[in-house]
Amino acid sequence: MRLGKPASRVGVSVRALRYYEAQDLLASVRSPSGQRQYPDSAVDRVQLIQQLYSSGLSSRAIVELLPCVETGDVTPELLDRLSAERGRIDAQVSTLVKPRDRLDAIITMAATARSAGRPCPR
Repeated sequence: MRLGKPASRVGVSVRALRYYEAQDLLASVRSPSGQRQYPDSAVDRVQLIQQLYSSGLSSRAIVELLPCVETGDVTPELLDRLSAERGRIDAQVSTLVKPRDRLDAIITMAATARSAGRPCPR
């Protein structure tokens, strides 16, 4: 399939696919006229890449992870890298918990005041 098809199926830009190729995350072959051609499996791969990016992994980490996904080969170094990424994500989550809890308290206070017909306390 040509460049635009996997992009539209997954909902990413054509530019994103070109970037994935530049980062060695995705491969294409060129037609005689020079157009990029992707196998049908490219759709699943792009979806996986998107999921890994959204989990906070870098291109470098994804490149290291993809052989494990494709072949099942797992090295101790890969496990260490993935554990480190998991720790980084946990740290990000921890920094968001306090503000979320404060916001929950404000929402509860505002909802209580509104249902009682009072303005929000200051």
